[in-house]
Amino acid sequence: MDWQEVLKSAREKLRGYCRVCPKCDGVACAGEVPGMGGIGSGSSFRANILALEKIKFNLSALHEVKNPKLSLEIFGLELSLPVMSAPITGTTYNMGGALTEDEYVEEVIAGSLISGTIGWTGDGADPTMFESGIRAIKKHQGKGIAIIKPRSQEEIIKRIRIAEEAGALAVGVDIDGAGLITMAIKGQPVEPKTPKQIEELVKATSLPFILKGIMTVKDARIAHECGVSAIVVSNHGGRVLDHTPGSAEVLPEIADELKGKLLIFADGGVRSGVDVLKYLALGADAVLIGRPVIMAVFGGGREGLKLLYQRLKNELTQAMLLTGVASVERVPRQIIRIT
Repeated sequence: MDWQEVLKSAREKLRGYCRVCPKCDGVACAGEVPGMGGIGSGSSFRANILALEKIKFNLSALHEVKNPKLSLEIFGLELSLPVMSAPITGTTYNMGGALTEDEYVEEVIAGSLISGTIGWTGDGADPTMFESGIRAIKKHQGKGIAIIKPRSQEEIIKRIRIAEEAGALAVGVDIDGAGLITMAIKGQPVEPKTPKQIEELVKATSLPFILKGIMTVKDARIAHECGVSAIVVSNHGGRVLDHTPGSAEVLPEIADELKGKLLIFADGGVRSGVDVLKYLALGADAVLIGRPVIMAVFGGGREGLKLLYQRLKNELTQAMLLTGVASVERVPRQIIRIT
């Protein structure tokens, strides 16, 4: 199996839900939600891609870097590269159902681990989606991160306890899911949270707590003040609010204020190891990838995901060699310019 075979298989299995375009930029699938597109005009999905495209590298091959270090530690676990699989649910209504929720998340967790990294699991309008992720995490000795929708406090804490029992590495809430109409329609209401409510959730567990869906310095500051361990700078893949900026546009100002005070992850538009290095240069400690993981897993299961991660490692290594970056833990912003 090679990467082109994985993509061909994914195109067949995702037919009608994702075209597996040569350039995954949200143009062909604009407004296809449910599906794999961005909400409304698709502007927010495209903004993630365009923001990364505006970033250029200062190529340099006159330096002492020979063997760049790709590994780092996240929540006490050593990862082979600064990339993790994003929390994704909805294989039936977003991806066509060629894989069940259980099958998909099992391959994500297993494929991430054999690649030396970890997968995040999600939550959705069908409560069994969260349970599928928890089963996969438990099966693999807790090596996964469980993300919960911004439900009522009682419902979130109930799911935190389930994640704790499964031995999850960390838990969190994708706060940007607060406006998901599909959740309310299916009797699973979600809501924005006050700082006091976030603080209550942080104190409800001894696990590292993550807030995903932070797009302003203000919200990042609140997250820090509430004691969260990490944030994810993310516009939810462009799937919740039309006409937001791309994650890469807002990341630098957030990192300038909060880098080192909590872990900063980012997602949105990552398609290559070059994109990974761009996010690191902007201030992220690590990145999450979503749609490419879906294509890899639908096209080739855990082995397809392993191929994707190997491609990312190769591309990231080359980009580091040609910008003089010795370690993913120390990526200077000076290696990039924004056009």
